[in-house]
Amino acid sequence: MAAKAKTQSSEYADLEVEEVYTEPVKVQKVKENKKPEWEIKDRTYFLKNMGNPLTLTIPSRHSSKHALLYFDPILNEQRELRYATNQNSPFVDEQKGQATLGHITFRNGAMVVPKEKQNLQKVLSLYHPLRNKIYTEFDRVEKAVDELDGLELQIEALNAAMSIDIDQAEAILRVEIGSKVSGMSSKEIKRDLLLFARKNPELFIELANDDNVQLRNFAIRATEAGIIKLSQDHRTFMWGTNDRKLMTVPFDENPYSAMAAFFKTDEGVEIYRSIEKKI
Repeated sequence: MAAKAKTQSSEYADLEVEEVYTEPVKVQKVKENKKPEWEIKDRTYFLKNMGNPLTLTIPSRHSSKHALLYFDPILNEQRELRYATNQNSPFVDEQKGQATLGHITFRNGAMVVPKEKQNLQKVLSLYHPLRNKIYTEFDRVEKAVDELDGLELQIEALNAAMSIDIDQAEAILRVEIGSKVSGMSSKEIKRDLLLFARKNPELFIELANDDNVQLRNFAIRATEAGIIKLSQDHRTFMWGTNDRKLMTVPFDENPYSAMAAFFKTDEGVEIYRSIEKKI
């Protein structure tokens, strides 16, 4: 057995083994285009729902009268804020030496802070407790999204206004302009309805989907036509021909809204059908 093994080994003794060298494959790391957490740029801030006062100064340092604190989620503690023009950090515990305090003042409802004032920008954009309460930072992307949503809502409202019949158009428009709608032609109603849909699309869509708006307008039209009557104290609806009482208006409720709700009852449905034949 040993001789046989030796013979097999000698068969491969003259073979040359060629070593193949393979260079290691270099794996290139793909750089991710991540938006920086804090972008160095000029920033603009606007007051919210306060008009445009000539000047308005908000707290720039912590005091017993005006708390200017930020809860740090990493340190799990409150940190005192202070806007100092000669310091890089808005946090008091990171400021060194004597601090030169600065004022934070809005003029004509706005404030433009250049990119060189990073400490003031960070106070206003990240840490100030009045952020998004009395003022907000201007954001071009957010504004574009809001404008797009507004345009889409306008288109939806205008498309709905185009498909609405004249009776429903009158009902919706009566909410906006009152009894004046009774003397308008169908063309005028359609025109003003489109203007209303463009001006206030959210309210228009809400009214267009409200069944009570049409029923309330139906009650008003029936009253104007003399088919039904409303007593002088606005507490009772009656038939116009014989003064027979139809319903009593609940206390402190709009009579036509009450009549609209009444039309949805079993008794009210019959009265609605009777009035409908006469209009």
